[in-house]
Amino acid sequence: MTNTNSLSQSHKILFLNTLAFTVCFACWTLNGVLVTFLVDNGIFNWSVVQVGWLLGIPILTGSVMRLPMGILTDKFGGKYVFSLLLLLCSIPLFLLPFVSSFLMFAILSFLFGMVGTSFAIGVGYTSIWYPKEWQGRALGIFGMGNAGAAITTFLAPSLLNHFSIEDSQNGWKILPVIYAVALVVIGVAFLLFAENKKIENNTKSVSQMLGSLKSARVWRFGAYYFLVFGCFVAYSQWLLPNFMNVYQTSLVMGGLFATMFSLPSGVIRAFGGYLSDKYGARKVMYWVLSSSVILSALLMVPKMEITTTGPGVLATKKGTITSVSDQNIKIGETDFPVAKKKEITAESAIFPTSTSWQQVVVEQNQTVKKKELLAKGITVIKFDANMWVFLVLVILIGISWGIGKAAVYKHIPEYFPTEVGVVGGMVGMIGGLGGFFGPIIFGYLLTATGIWSSSWIFILLLSVICLIWMHYTITKIMNEKQPVLSKVIDRQ
Repeated sequence: MTNTNSLSQSHKILFLNTLAFTVCFACWTLNGVLVTFLVDNGIFNWSVVQVGWLLGIPILTGSVMRLPMGILTDKFGGKYVFSLLLLLCSIPLFLLPFVSSFLMFAILSFLFGMVGTSFAIGVGYTSIWYPKEWQGRALGIFGMGNAGAAITTFLAPSLLNHFSIEDSQNGWKILPVIYAVALVVIGVAFLLFAENKKIENNTKSVSQMLGSLKSARVWRFGAYYFLVFGCFVAYSQWLLPNFMNVYQTSLVMGGLFATMFSLPSGVIRAFGGYLSDKYGARKVMYWVLSSSVILSALLMVPKMEITTTGPGVLATKKGTITSVSDQNIKIGETDFPVAKKKEITAESAIFPTSTSWQQVVVEQNQTVKKKELLAKGITVIKFDANMWVFLVLVILIGISWGIGKAAVYKHIPEYFPTEVGVVGGMVGMIGGLGGFFGPIIFGYLLTATGIWSSSWIFILLLSVICLIWMHYTITKIMNEKQPVLSKVIDRQ
């Protein structure tokens, strides 16, 4: 009976944690929709650089501050840290409707960006309530709060348009207030219904707790999370302009496609936790990293046309050219057919299509030698990078990363049971920084190459590095701990 009651209490805490994280993640991504709306409607005349900073500031704050918030969670317990975060972050959202300058908006964005630290708090607070065999699933369910980003992307634009019908200049101000009220309600619910719990006999000082960060394993997990979470956040922003530029979709359709990438990735996280519990996090990460390599390799092929030299027409004898046309060339009475140019009519083909033709390079009455070129060959290979194939591949890699997010955090309570908040905060910080720096890296790559798919080349290289690093570590452990390999290997 005690175990049943304990599990019931754990499920209640998990529900509150997941609900709070969903709301926090929705707030964390609010600037992406809100700032775009304010600029597009001329309410604020911010430059492209200023818009970029406003989009990035909350992500940066929520990433960098995950480590100290994880430490506080380990020291004081998740109930008070989480509820205090929710209540304090509602204040800058309540103040947002009163801003009149870029600086004010930036400062408030910095402050409410703290909601991004909720992940580090929730990981430490959730894991302590569950036994080892349940932690993968519990953390996976908690991580489903990532879907809050999709909620904002899907609902916020419609709400902004609705609120602005009667007052086009001030209607937007209702939205941040709604988000602020949601934070207050969840914060109060946390204080009333959650039960505080922290690591027993945790007498370590902050410096001792930070000592675990010296482990190479922490940074390896961080590299995994930079890929599966950081790049997920980056592409949640990057896919919209990608679809609009490469496939000429509308803003609404591009946003829908971006949501189709982010929503399954968040929801599938619980399934990733189940797989990690059942088969081991190492096996799941092998699958995730391998699939990331394969899918990114397919996605990096750009929409392109390649013009190259094709089969030409050579003279089979020497003589004088007596006739030249687009269809043939005559040397004396001998006729040499010339292939005419044909346009490629196939659109959005899955596989590359090609066409070849020949261009005359001689003139009438010209004397030619045997095997002299009469018409040069031209071949054009066209690859449309079919939009629907691209979309399916994008959804698949998003699902793979969603499973990987759960697998990464399955490792942490096993290796660092008394420093879950600290290590989880550090890993989360590295992943969050991926979400901040990802679009910047993608932008530089696009500028340097002029190819939108260059970002997938970066993903391919990062996936390969993570896979090799993990395999090298596993191989090293196999060599060092061969006698107890079966017990040790599945935890890596």
